[in-house]
Amino acid sequence: MSRNHIVQIVANTLMLTVLILTAPLLQAQEGVEWITFEPGEGPGNGKHIVLVSGDEEYRSEEAMPLLAKILSEHHGFRTTVLFAIDPETGEINPDLQTNIPGLEQLGSADLAILFLRFRELPDEQMRHIDRYIQAGKPIVALRTSTHAFNYTRNPDSPYAKYSWGSDYPGWEGGFGRRILGETWVDHHGVHMGEGTRALVNGLFERIDHPVIRGVRDIWAPTDVYGTYPLEGENDILLWGQSTNGMTADAPVNWSKSVMPVAWTREYPASNSRTGRAFVTTMGSATDFESEDLRRLMVNAVYWGLGMGGLVDSESNVDIVGEYDPAMFGFGDFVEGKTPSDYR
Repeated sequence: MSRNHIVQIVANTLMLTVLILTAPLLQAQEGVEWITFEPGEGPGNGKHIVLVSGDEEYRSEEAMPLLAKILSEHHGFRTTVLFAIDPETGEINPDLQTNIPGLEQLGSADLAILFLRFRELPDEQMRHIDRYIQAGKPIVALRTSTHAFNYTRNPDSPYAKYSWGSDYPGWEGGFGRRILGETWVDHHGVHMGEGTRALVNGLFERIDHPVIRGVRDIWAPTDVYGTYPLEGENDILLWGQSTNGMTADAPVNWSKSVMPVAWTREYPASNSRTGRAFVTTMGSATDFESEDLRRLMVNAVYWGLGMGGLVDSESNVDIVGEYDPAMFGFGDFVEGKTPSDYR
């Protein structure tokens, strides 16, 4: 037996040992720090989707488990939901910006869904996000993910370039601008006073773009964000019009222009690779009461995975189980919850 063969056997043995030793640990943490939904029948065929929640305002800790259940039960994907966890209590605390355990799950993810706001994660957690992005894997991003990161505690971190206000060369505007096509700008609509009526871009409807297939009527209680995605870099699928009020029957505010509220793009990864990204500035937990918003998100997952041809305009996007989302707002998250409470 050659020396190379012996080295390979030793390496394989060590790898197997690591897997055996770490598997029980990972299994033990499932349900404590994150939750996983096993796939039902469907075109997803067990592909792994990791949903990462962590925002202080829009109840991503409620919206992401709902979306995970829909994707698993109705579409056959295996889904894992991660949360901002207080390490002292083990409870979900979206106000805590520095801890999202389980991000190593991104290593086996076929697609990531991000709903983050102003996170400053430790380097050992952030490196999993960075590796995922550098690999050019598909991303679906919601609402505050345009300003997902904000490095103020550790500005010397190698990941400080992800910060929403970054001026790092090539990363101006941080993760939002470089990867998603836009960073935080402002509220175009009146926050907590106006909602969003989505208008389908007829040009993409005519060519049957899979992300908006079957999407006709979205109204969301969150207001329209100001956005300026660069022309030529993003395909705008939905425009958002402000409504004079936060009910579905509120009239449109004709004094305000429309803004992009959903788009797709190819983002720059590493080694000349690119990745697919779908972005929407809608997406609070209350927004997900809209059937067509749920359809938009499911369609975006199929598109991101290169499965756009399988998008069915009448596929099942029904809510799984009970869903009574909390209203968005700072300091209003439901306290005392652990990941297993959202199964």
